[in-house]
Amino acid sequence: MRNQLIAAFACTTALVSTGAASAADLGARYTKAPAYVEPLFNWTGFYVGGHIGGAWTNQQFINNGIGAPFGDLVPGEGYRQRSAGIMGGAQIGYNWQANNYVFGMEGTISGLDNKGSFTNTAFGAGDDVFSWRTNVLATVVGRAGFAVQNNLFYVKGGYAGANNRLSVSDTVGVSGSGGQTHWANGWTVGAGWEYGVTRNWIVGLEYNYAAFGSQTYQLGGTSGNYTFDAKPRDIQWAVVRASYKFDAPVIARY
Repeated sequence: MRNQLIAAFACTTALVSTGAASAADLGARYTKAPAYVEPLFNWTGFYVGGHIGGAWTNQQFINNGIGAPFGDLVPGEGYRQRSAGIMGGAQIGYNWQANNYVFGMEGTISGLDNKGSFTNTAFGAGDDVFSWRTNVLATVVGRAGFAVQNNLFYVKGGYAGANNRLSVSDTVGVSGSGGQTHWANGWTVGAGWEYGVTRNWIVGLEYNYAAFGSQTYQLGGTSGNYTFDAKPRDIQWAVVRASYKFDAPVIARY
């Protein structure tokens, strides 16, 4: 009887040991995986897109005294007029991200319809009708920003250029008319916010300011020349943007 009890105890001990070993194997084989965390938004890459909004132009022109056989403004006199209109266009650029800092270059081209006209009343009722128009705006800028996951807050600055036209028509007495178009060069600064809706699609808001240098406009008519130093003194614009960013390596975290 004692031998039978010893044999039964030995068998039970072996079974328990085998079960414990199997449980240990299962524990090692089926460890819990770490929780998945959404990948960080990566701002690095090329992008293209479009923008639409409003623009405000402050136009200025001054008689420079070179020659004015017709017209009532004497040298040093001139006008300044402000106008607003809808603008829209396209952008293309590249971003490079280092930790939370994002740097990039961007070019834009926009069409706008900022224009104005008025009658010079320097002598009585006036007989000189002036008109101006700024219809194209282009920029090439550098950008620097700080990223908070899908949000990017940035500033920008660089070159701005605008297509500007000035014309005059003298309809009383010595009549004549003429106009000229110039490309005005200047600088621009701005700031904005962008949000990565998906890893490829980006939307944003942006405000910009640009100032330009003067050009000499020779407004030749049938009776002579009317010469001005003119420029879009400044242009301001605010737009909403949408861009498509081409794929870049995903930055994941656990």
